[in-house]
Order: sequence, then structure tokens, then C-alpha cells
Amino acid sequence: MTRGISRHAKWIAAGALAACVAAATPAAAATAPTVSCTSAKAGLADKLKRDITSALSNRSGTIAVGLYDRTTKTTCTLRSSTAYDSASVVKVTVLATLLWDAKKHNRYLTTTESNLAKAMITKSDNDATSKLWRQLGLTKIKGFLTAAGMTQTKPGANGYWGLTQITVTDEQKLLKLVTANNTVLSDNARAYILKLMGQVISSQRWGTPYGAGSGISWHVKNGWLQRSTHGWRVHSVGTFKGGGHDYMITVLTHGNSTMNYGITTIQGVAKVIHRDLAAS
Repeated sequence: MTRGISRHAKWIAAGALAACVAAATPAAAATAPTVSCTSAKAGLADKLKRDITSALSNRSGTIAVGLYDRTTKTTCTLRSSTAYDSASVVKVTVLATLLWDAKKHNRYLTTTESNLAKAMITKSDNDATSKLWRQLGLTKIKGFLTAAGMTQTKPGANGYWGLTQITVTDEQKLLKLVTANNTVLSDNARAYILKLMGQVISSQRWGTPYGAGSGISWHVKNGWLQRSTHGWRVHSVGTFKGGGHDYMITVLTHGNSTMNYGITTIQGVAKVIHRDLAAS
């Protein structure tokens, strides 16, 4: 989707960067963002902050994290407003838009739409996504984003839905809508989204569900995309219920050397979150 840059151009860019770094004063160095957590449960915020920070301490790339647990009113964030290319994570938004629009017109999904939706979520089928994206059009997609309060999400142009700009803040907003009664998505629509996210094929069940206890129900959608800048984007959004908790996790990453490296980063975060909530 993007043209690579030549080796000569890379050398020039590297030289310019080195010159800028050399000219910068220590005071100009940006402070790396840190994990921020709050909770109504005593001690839980500090534990999560410490464990998520530790899980990320030796990982390269740019990583954004969102956690919200309704039961303990726990929230954790890292780079919550940093924008990432969505890759296939945007497919949940596409499905939500389709259902939101159908509700507005007081109709059920057609058989074709249902088949496309199932392929899009459970198998991450790109052709199915492209068909639904074209059918909906940017006006309807932007309409849903406005209704959902997802003000930081920018749909990809020229049919490139995988280049939609997403943030942890907005992905968490979407997961909250999917998992609780609201005026944007009907209860039937929410149940349908969760049903498909719970039927993702086995090879795509990595990411945020990693480390969840056997008694925890999960619903997941992952995304992965390699481009000439920022290497691999690897993302995972998931909702979880059980063990006295009702929570959702978003982890967005880019700058990964390989897809598997990104998966390992995400699963390291997910593992400590599931463990800490299970113990609380």
C-alpha cells in the first residue's frame, strides 16, 4: 500500500536524524509515557501498573494499552490517544456500523450480509470486509463513529479500510458499547457481534485472550499488517467475563520486527492483566 524508500534515501534520512539528535539538548528529549492505572479496589491499580510496566520493559516498538474492568472500576492506559493503522481490528467497527445502520432502517441483515459479516470477523476475510466497506460508504461509517463518540478514529481513504487510524481510547469505547446496554447498538446487535468474536478460528485466537482463566468467556478480534514504515502493526482487542470480573483489553503495537514479535508483546501484557484481576 505504500512505496518503499531507496537505500540512498534511507542513508540521507539516517544522516539527517543523526544530525538532529546530535543538535538536541538533553532538555529536549521527550519523556516516555508511563502506564497509568486507577481502581476502586485497594492495591489493584499499583499492582497492574507495576506488572504491565514490567511486561513491557524489554519490548521494542511503540505499544498502547487499554484496560477497563466494570466490576472493580479499574482503568489502565498507556498511549491512549496515539494513532495506529487499524489493520483488521477495524472489522469490528465495520460490523457495528452495518448493524447500527440496519437498525436505523428497521431491517434485518440479508443472508449475503450475514455471510460476509461472519467471514469478516471469524476468519478475518479481507474480501468480505472490502465488500461491506464499499456497501456502507464513508458517510455511514463516519455516522456510526459520531454516534459512538469515537472522535479519534479516522476512516481509511480510497477503500483502504486497513489504514483507518485508531486509538486505544476509541477501541475501548467500542468494546464498552458492545458489552453493555446502550442507545447506539441494540441488544441483538451486541449479542451478534460478541457471538462472532467468540467464534474466531483457532489460528487467530492469540493476543488479549492469552492467560485468561478457564472460567472466563472471551471475545476477540486481532489485526496485523506490515508496511515499509513502523514494520509490523499487530493489534488485539478482547472482552472478558467471569471470575467476578467484566473487562475489556486493547493492545495496539507497531514497530515490530515480525508479526510473532508483536503477538508476544501483546500476550505478555494480557497475561499479567488476567492474572492480577483473577487474584483481586
